[in-house]
Amino acid sequence: MSNLHPFPATPAAPPSLPLPFDPAMAPSLRSRMLREALPEPLQRLLDRGQVGRHSRFTEDGFADVVEDWTPPDGVTQRHAALARRALAEIDETILAPAPANHLLGRVLALLSHFPAKATTPEVEQLLAMDWADDLGEFPAWAIDQAARRWRRTRKWRPSIAEIRALCEEACAAERALAERLRAIAMAGERTGELGGGRAAVRPVLASAMRRMR
Repeated sequence: MSNLHPFPATPAAPPSLPLPFDPAMAPSLRSRMLREALPEPLQRLLDRGQVGRHSRFTEDGFADVVEDWTPPDGVTQRHAALARRALAEIDETILAPAPANHLLGRVLALLSHFPAKATTPEVEQLLAMDWADDLGEFPAWAIDQAARRWRRTRKWRPSIAEIRALCEEACAAERALAERLRAIAMAGERTGELGGGRAAVRPVLASAMRRMR
């Protein structure tokens, strides 16, 4: 009996998802576990990328320092596919916006700890809707952490901007990782486009050379 196979072996599938994530962990440990769960080719690219920082200014002056991360050379379409897969998992689960009911309930509960004077229930409801609109981009776990931190460390009613800042801080590492994976995916797609363009040009050049002979 022949040992030959009629079809080539199927390439090994990338590591299975979902990625491990526990918002109750310390941010540094949580971030390390998430990164170490990525396929090794992505981890190597993340280690070799270049980090640059520049100041960001608004109309009010200096705002903060922004980090720019550039993938290393050699990003392939395979890398891009792995990055897109991991990015989809992060975007759809870890960084998915909080459900409207959860967000509104959390905001109403937080504001109830710091009641405003001479505010009717109707106005409080409208205020909560504004809060829900302005915090709608954040995941539920980040909003919960921001509300818990404010309750335990502040004695006055929070502003939307203050809670937004706490939400951004809570999920900063996960957002940064998502942006780096997005940069890898884009770099790999550009490599594929350039490669396809060169491949398409070669037959044309060969045909032109034959006509010149």
